[in-house]
Amino acid sequence: MKYGEEEIKKAHLEPWPNPNPERDYTIEISFPEFTCLCPRSGYPDFATIKITYVPDRSIVELKSLKLYLNSYRDRYISHEEATNKIFSDLVEVLSPRSIKVEGDFHPRGNVHTIIRIEKTGQDTRS
Repeated sequence: MKYGEEEIKKAHLEPWPNPNPERDYTIEISFPEFTCLCPRSGYPDFATIKITYVPDRSIVELKSLKLYLNSYRDRYISHEEATNKIFSDLVEVLSPRSIKVEGDFHPRGNVHTIIRIEKTGQDTRS
């Protein structure tokens, strides 16, 4: 197993302290090379994952996010499940003030799918 594969295999989201928790500011992250596998056919699905959030006490460490998102590449998972899982995992780790996750899946078989999940305010905190 190559070192990159090992890193992806043990990937997890890592929270970092927000350097400005007293201020509301928006973080936008785009991951244009997201891949996973169709649970029915096994064909690869390609997407751009967009994450927009207002942090509270924590921000996501970007390398950990990259490795976490790359861990989906060999997973049989639907567009809806993948996007909702990414959203739930980020909410669990960060408890942001607000968050939106969008999975913009490339057309396959002439079908283009966009999945959006968004919560604001107290809805995101546990």
